[in-house]
Amino acid sequence: MSLNKVMLIGNVGKDPEIRHLENDSVVASIALATTERYKDKNGEWQEQTEWHNIVCWRALAERVEKYVKKGSQLFVEGRIKTNNWVDKEGQKRYSVEILADSIQLLGKRQETQPAPQTIQQIVAPAESFGEDLPDDLPF
Repeated sequence: MSLNKVMLIGNVGKDPEIRHLENDSVVASIALATTERYKDKNGEWQEQTEWHNIVCWRALAERVEKYVKKGSQLFVEGRIKTNNWVDKEGQKRYSVEILADSIQLLGKRQETQPAPQTIQQIVAPAESFGEDLPDDLPF
């Protein structure tokens, strides 16, 4: 058994980048910052920010285009994907991205966002997860 699951709560660093592809698919890229606060050995508060590349496809990307802006606070669920390639100089490169399965808007409503009851959760179309699992699972 294996599991590739990511859950993040963070803030959008810039407006999402939206691309409309030739086959009418839409892809959205989001730069999401998560910040950890901790006390160092001297008792002083420190902050460490991680940036995550979030990728959304199809209906989820369309909703991101409509509702997500710089500064939005999001709860993202998805999975990790690593991309590998060789650049023009022959160097091996890689990037890590989160393929979003669902996104939930958090925080205060901004003027560009609808009322909370209008957009409770932005969810990608369900895929065939778990359809082949037996009904007699022990948990």
